[in-house]
Amino acid sequence: MKTVENQPSNPESVRSQFLMSGNAAEAVAGRSTFVDQLVTHAFRSHLAPVFSQGMSVLAVGGYGRRELFPHSDIDLLLLIEKEIHGDAQRNALSTFLRTLWDNGLRVSQSVRSIAECCQFDQNNVELSVSLLDERFLIGDHDLYDSFSARLPKFIRSNRTNLIRHLIKLTNQRHAKFHDTIYHLEPNIKETPGGLRDLHVVHWLTKVRGGDPGAEISLNEARDFLWDVRCRLHYRAGRDSNVLTFDLQEELSAEPAAWMRDYYRHARDVHRCARQQMELSDSAAEGGLARQFREWRSRLSNADFTVLRERVFLRAPQQLASDPDLVLRLFQFVARHGIRLSLETERRVRDHKLYLEEYFASSRPLWQSLKQLLLLPHAAPALRAMHETGLLQIIIPVWEQIECLVVRDFYHRYTVDEHTLVTLEYLEELKATNDASRRRFRELVEETDEMPLLFMALLFHDMGKSDGLEGHAIASAKLAERVLERMQMPEAERRTVLFLIEQHLVLSAVMNSRDLSDPATAVELASRVETIERLRLLTLMTYADISAVNPDAMTPWRLEQLWRTYLVGHRELTRELDTERIHVPEHDETADFLEGLPTRYLRTHTPEQVQQHVALARSAGEAGLAVDLKRGEGVYALTVLTTDRPNLFASLAGILSSFGMNIVKAEAFANQNGTVLDTFCFADPMRTLELNPAEADRLKAVIRRTVLGTEDVQRLLRGRAKPPAPSKRAEVRPTVAFDAEASDSATLVEIVAEDRPGLLYDLASTFSSAGCSIEVVLIDTEAHKALDVFYITKEGGKLAPEEHTDLRDRLLVVCNH
Repeated sequence: MKTVENQPSNPESVRSQFLMSGNAAEAVAGRSTFVDQLVTHAFRSHLAPVFSQGMSVLAVGGYGRRELFPHSDIDLLLLIEKEIHGDAQRNALSTFLRTLWDNGLRVSQSVRSIAECCQFDQNNVELSVSLLDERFLIGDHDLYDSFSARLPKFIRSNRTNLIRHLIKLTNQRHAKFHDTIYHLEPNIKETPGGLRDLHVVHWLTKVRGGDPGAEISLNEARDFLWDVRCRLHYRAGRDSNVLTFDLQEELSAEPAAWMRDYYRHARDVHRCARQQMELSDSAAEGGLARQFREWRSRLSNADFTVLRERVFLRAPQQLASDPDLVLRLFQFVARHGIRLSLETERRVRDHKLYLEEYFASSRPLWQSLKQLLLLPHAAPALRAMHETGLLQIIIPVWEQIECLVVRDFYHRYTVDEHTLVTLEYLEELKATNDASRRRFRELVEETDEMPLLFMALLFHDMGKSDGLEGHAIASAKLAERVLERMQMPEAERRTVLFLIEQHLVLSAVMNSRDLSDPATAVELASRVETIERLRLLTLMTYADISAVNPDAMTPWRLEQLWRTYLVGHRELTRELDTERIHVPEHDETADFLEGLPTRYLRTHTPEQVQQHVALARSAGEAGLAVDLKRGEGVYALTVLTTDRPNLFASLAGILSSFGMNIVKAEAFANQNGTVLDTFCFADPMRTLELNPAEADRLKAVIRRTVLGTEDVQRLLRGRAKPPAPSKRAEVRPTVAFDAEASDSATLVEIVAEDRPGLLYDLASTFSSAGCSIEVVLIDTEAHKALDVFYITKEGGKLAPEEHTDLRDRLLVVCNH
C-alpha cells in the first residue's frame, strides 16, 4: 500500500494495537484518521490546483461518523458549486479518485450540488440518510457553510418521508433474514440485531430529534459488535461480516457460550431498533393509519388497552398480586394477533421474580395454555412469551435450549428459534392457499388435538441440550416432568410424549425406505399405531422440516411426506382396500409385464404401465427409448433398453454431469432382458427450464452412452467441484446393512460427504460386485449425502458374509 508522510497512524500500526488491546473504538477511529489524511493529501495534490473554490469534500455515512472498520468502503460526497466542466477539472477528479484507490481505499463517491443534496429522492433515500452523518474534510469552507445551513431545514421538512423510508428499508432487510436474530452463522452487519440496526436507532433518533439515551444504552452491545467486525475484517483481509462456525471457534475458546453473548447483545439492539421504529412511526403516521388504529383500539377491555396497534396493561402493578393476568394477556395476543407494546414487555420482565415464584409449584396451568393454543394467533403469542421470558418461567427447561447453537451445517437457526419457527409454519398452514399444501391444511382441519401438537413441538428438540445423538427420548423425559406439573390429563400427556419420542419416524421413512415395499407400510403402521397419531406426526414432520431452513421443504420432500402419510393410512385401513390389478393375457401389455417384479405394479398406475408399453414399442430396432417429463418440483427420466453392465451407474453419472440432484431411482427388468430405469431429479440451477435445448442434449448424451459412444467418466471430469466444506463440517462416511427392512432385498444405507459423481461411483461398485439395484433413495443435508440402496443378488438378499467386503469397497469410494 502507498502511504503519505506524517501519518498519525497507519493500517499496520492500527491493526497491531487492536490485536494487543482489543480496543475496537480505537481501531475504528484510527483508520478514520488515517483515511482523513489520505483524502486531504490527495485533494491538495490533485483537486485544489483546479478547484481553488467551489468544491468541498465531505465524509458521509459510516465514514462521516468516524466508524471505519479495517476494510469498510469510504463514502465521499464531493460538494460542488457548479457543474464540473472542462478536461482539466475532469482529469483532476479522475486522478484524485485513482490516487485513493491506489492507496488501498474502496471509494464510493457522489458529486452533488447543494440543491441536489437538499432535494428528497424516494429512489435514492440512501443519499439523504448518508447526509445525516456528514462531516467536512477539506475544500471550500464557505460552500460547506451554505450547505450546513440548509441541511437541517431539509431534514426537518422531509422528516416524515425519511422516517417512513427508513422503517420500510429496515423491515425489508429484516425480512431477508426472516425477521430473526437467531441465525447460527449471522451476518453481524445486516442481520436483525446487527450493526445496521444500531445505525437505524441513531438515524431515527437524529431525524426525530429524540433523546440520545437509547444509543447510549447500547454502548456495551456496540462495543461487542465492533470488536467482532474488526476481527472478521482482519481475519479475512476484506469486508467480511458473516460469523461462520470456524470463525466462532477462532474468536472464542467456548464458542457456544460466546454466541449466547452475541444473541443477548443482538436482542438488545433489535429490541431498541423496534422501539425507535414504533415511536417514529407513530409520530409520522397519516390519517388512514390513525383511523385504523383507533378502530382496533375498540378491542380494549378491563385488563388491556390497545393503542397504536400495541397492547398495554391498564394496571401493570396487578402482575404482582394477580399473576394469572399474564396468562390472560397472552391469550389476548393469541386471540387478536396484536403485539405487545415494548412497555408491556418490560413490565412482564420486571415481574420475573413474582411470576417465577407463582409458577414454580404445581397448578392447573394446562387449561389456560390449552385455551391459548386453540386461538388463531397462538404462534406469535408463544413468541411473545419467549421474548418476555415467560416461556422459560412456565417451562423452566426452555432455558437449556435458549440461544443454543447445534452445529449440524443444515439447520439455520438456534434450537429455540427453530422451535418457534415450527409453530409459525404450522399456523401458516391453517390459511394456506398453496395447491401442494392444501392437503396438509385438511389434516389440520381434521384434528381437534392441535394444542397437543403445539406442546409436542415446543419440547421436541429439548433433548439437544445434552449434546447426544438420540435427543427424542431425552426430550420426552424433560417434557414429562413439566407436563405433570402443569396438571395435563394423563391421556393427553401420553399423546404429547408419543409425538415427541416418535417425531423423527416419518422423516426416516420418507428418506430411507422404499415407500412401495409392503414391509415399509407394516413397519410404519406398527410405529404410529393409529390414524390420528399418523395425522399429527405428519403435521409435526411438515413443521419440523420446514423450519430447518427456508429451502429445506423442497417440492420433492413435500411430495414424499404426503406419500408417506398415504402409505401409513392405507396400511392402517387396509381391510377396506379390495381393488386388485388384473393383467390381460397374451397381448402386448402381458409380454411387457412378464417377469417384472410385483413391486412394479404397486408403484405404477395402469396409465403409467401403458405409457411404458408404448415406450417399449417405440424402442424399435435400436432397443432404446428415452422419455423426460417435468413434474411437481422434479423431473422424471425413464430409460427403456436391453440390459447391459453398469447401465444404472452410467445414467446416474450423466445426470450428475449435468448438475442435476437425483432424489430417487428405480430399476426393473423383465424376462425378455428389457430394463426400465427411472430417475426423479431436481434441477437446482433451472438449466432445463431456462435452456430448453439442454433437455434434447441430455437425451442425446443418454442415447450415446447406452450405445457405447460416450464416456461418462469424461463427462464427470468436466463437472466443477464444489467448494470444500468447513473443517468442522467434514462428514465421516458410514455404511450400514439391514436385511430385515425389506422382504426381498438388502437395504444398504450410506452416509458420506456429497460430491459430483458420488452416486455413479457407488452404483458402479454395486454393479462390479454382481449386485442389482432395485431402488435408490437420495437425500442431502447441506453437503452430507444420505443414500439408501435396495440391493439384490441373483434374485435374493445378500448373504451376510458378503457384507464386510462390500462395505470396505463402498467406504473407499466415499473417501475418494
